[in-house]
Amino acid sequence: MGHGHDGHAASATGWALFEAAAAAVLVCAAVGYAVALWAARDRSPWPRRRTAAWYAGLACVAIGLIGPLAAAAHSSFTAHMAAHLALGMAGPLLLVLGAPVTLALRALPVSRARALTRLLRTPYVWVITHPVVAAVLNAGGLWLLYTTLLYPMMHISVLLHAVIHAHIVLAGYLFTASLIGPDPDPHRTSMTVRSVVLIVFIAAHSVLAKWLYAHPPAGVDAADGRRGAQLMYYGGDAVDVVLIVLLFAGWYAASRPREPLAPVPASGS
Repeated sequence: MGHGHDGHAASATGWALFEAAAAAVLVCAAVGYAVALWAARDRSPWPRRRTAAWYAGLACVAIGLIGPLAAAAHSSFTAHMAAHLALGMAGPLLLVLGAPVTLALRALPVSRARALTRLLRTPYVWVITHPVVAAVLNAGGLWLLYTTLLYPMMHISVLLHAVIHAHIVLAGYLFTASLIGPDPDPHRTSMTVRSVVLIVFIAAHSVLAKWLYAHPPAGVDAADGRRGAQLMYYGGDAVDVVLIVLLFAGWYAASRPREPLAPVPASGS
């Protein structure tokens, strides 16, 4: 597309500020998680896989926002799609598996933990974390981005670029958390609802990839558009398979028969 850090459309200063702001947010997320681990150090051991997932998720988001891939994404649709998969699918999946809400509840004082619990039970949180709403925000945002002029416009406006990427990360996180999140969810929907939503989302994502194969966004070279669409299709399928496995693994763990409790010996026996 020819847009990039060389100043064709937006100033180099603007892009540098965006990357600095993104780096600052990611550093705050990394430090905040570490502080929570330290604050909850007297509790039962925190699973290392949760910590590894959180920091791997932050690394995925960083790859999509900062550095060579993010720079290449300004001029290459294929690179843009690789960044999209890191930002909107792999990164959110790993961040959700880091269970940040559970860690916060362990680390916070009782009064603040109760306040966080009350917040999770509010109607607003119920709405935005409902799988249907989260799926519309996620898949609907992608359709809007790639089938309108938003895609070329975000390469000429740093602010729009920042807003769209923030939406991709947050919508991906909400969608993933609504389906397989390990954190407490007072509004968790049934397995049937989550399964249907996941199937519809996979279909919408795949259809969009096929649409982009035949109709690349404005300003994108046809061959580059086809490569990007293929990456979206197959890369998205890989993450979706992980989501399916985790969804059914969670359902099995929650619904399997429990071991009967050992009888309590009668007193005096």
